[in-house]
Amino acid sequence: MKIGLTYDLKEDYLELGYSKEDVAEFDTEETISGIENSLKELNFQVDRIGRFHELNKRIVSGEKWDMVFNICEGIHGISREAQVPALLEAYNIPYVFSDPLVLTLTLHKGMAKRVVRDAGIPTAEFYVVEELEEIESIKFGFPMFAKPVAEGTGKGVSELSKIENRYQLTSTCRLLLEKYKQPVLVEKYLPGREFTVGIVGTGKNSKVVGMMEVNFKGDTNIYSFESKDNYEELVEYSSVEKKMYSQCAEVALAAWKSLGCRDGGRIDIRFDEENVANFIEVNPLAGLNHIHSDLPILCRLNGIPYRELIKMIVNSAIERHGTKKFENLDLV
Repeated sequence: MKIGLTYDLKEDYLELGYSKEDVAEFDTEETISGIENSLKELNFQVDRIGRFHELNKRIVSGEKWDMVFNICEGIHGISREAQVPALLEAYNIPYVFSDPLVLTLTLHKGMAKRVVRDAGIPTAEFYVVEELEEIESIKFGFPMFAKPVAEGTGKGVSELSKIENRYQLTSTCRLLLEKYKQPVLVEKYLPGREFTVGIVGTGKNSKVVGMMEVNFKGDTNIYSFESKDNYEELVEYSSVEKKMYSQCAEVALAAWKSLGCRDGGRIDIRFDEENVANFIEVNPLAGLNHIHSDLPILCRLNGIPYRELIKMIVNSAIERHGTKKFENLDLV
């Protein structure tokens, strides 16, 4: 079975002059090689394709794949993560991970929270600020938490994100609006413990494969761009006790299904002042570096090797597309 591999390579964009923060969500050569090697060990014929523009050229030239393993993040726009899946759907090419609707919906954290809230799943009160004067419409009290509405990997999250008063709210929203050129998600601050939950599968076949608690070293308790980039010094991950595991799993699975996510990813959970597990956000294109990314780390903490994680993700995609289409492949 021939499987294409689409990705945005961090090194390529750094050479073009993008900053380290600009390309924070993109993948390194180490990550691409790890995925490629795992797929080869699972008896796939792997074809490295690269970013959207390369995929487009090769499709137009007549090339074909049985399936595409897509981890492209995209560079421009609120629908940037949906661009590769939309192109693949236009040419009826099967692919791994979520569809264009899900990837656009979940990149906009405010829209995702609306769906989750309407499904009856706990999530912090929030307001999407598009212009600075709109902060006057926020009705819930301090403390608050602010971040860009459509960034990942902790981009735009810092010590300034936790807001204690009106002055901080105005200054932080102004800073984020000007720097990221997108709305700001302002939420009621959740003071409790934080967890990230790994999920594999689609719909009724979705299951939690592991989770870990995010413990902060020092004075901070904010999972920021800096702390994620320097997690070995600033963050400690730990396994989760049974009661907390059950609560987090219930909320995470409900959110995953309500949003329509597919094949594999992560849900972030934080507890409120009443010790209720709340949905924070979802990552349906979770990082897959076998050493540093949260999903492989939490799987490792729960006894699941990296290749097994890749195998479960691909199995989910194959089942979605119908086993008859890939009847000569024995992965299960």
